[in-house]
Amino acid sequence: MKVLVATQKPFSAAAVAGIKEIVTGAGHEFAALEKYADASELIAAVADVDALIIRSDKVTAEVLDAAKQLKIVVRAGAGYDNVDLAAATAHNVVVMNTPGQNSNAVAELAIAMMIYMCRNQFTPATGSEIQGKKVGIQAFGNVGRLVGKKAEALGMSVMAIDPFIPAEKIREAGAEPADSLEHMYASCDFISVHIPATPQTIGSIGYDLITKMPKGACLVNTARKEVIDEAKAYWKDAREDVQTRTAEARERWNGMREELRETAQERSAEWKARHDSDPKE
Repeated sequence: MKVLVATQKPFSAAAVAGIKEIVTGAGHEFAALEKYADASELIAAVADVDALIIRSDKVTAEVLDAAKQLKIVVRAGAGYDNVDLAAATAHNVVVMNTPGQNSNAVAELAIAMMIYMCRNQFTPATGSEIQGKKVGIQAFGNVGRLVGKKAEALGMSVMAIDPFIPAEKIREAGAEPADSLEHMYASCDFISVHIPATPQTIGSIGYDLITKMPKGACLVNTARKEVIDEAKAYWKDAREDVQTRTAEARERWNGMREELRETAQERSAEWKARHDSDPKE
């Protein structure tokens, strides 16, 4: 059996060496495709492989069509939205993930980002401490729970919401259950997002939700970028900003025009008064 590790963003050298040792030790062939620039390279590489190990690499229907011997795809991570599951099923390919394996790394990254923002991105400007801040955790699974524990250890208060976890379970884990997403976004200094990218969640975090956050609050997304509707949020904000600036400019112009009119009337009256008192002037 041939096992291919295909990663545009490679694993650490130690991790690759460990995988190779296990694969070859079991009598199988090991191959690696790292830092490939185009999907065509992956398509060519899978032609004779039986097993495929990936990170966030896209396993599309085209990739699966080219992998005539492929029996299994293992995604190193929790999410598997980068694999075309329908096409995999059609090709009788098993798809597996490894939930929890990188949860601590992601949780540490989320906390690090909060500290980074509290310290003004480590610029000379005065920052603040993370202690005493409140974090809202959207999705309270493996990563979300770890973020909550680490945040609490740093002196933060923790709020969480998850449609699949009862409020009492969230409370037992040391977090305050949020009544709603809107309530959590409006109540917290930080929001830490851990939802998967599904048809229900893609683009679900947009302008209306983000603008409920307090001034100076920060949204930390270590999940999937697709869950945030960045374009709509940005353009709506930009459009409203332009409308506001236009209204302000119009108001300033109206004020200036009125001031100029009054000044012209005053000077005209002054000239007329001088002319009436001295017609030669």
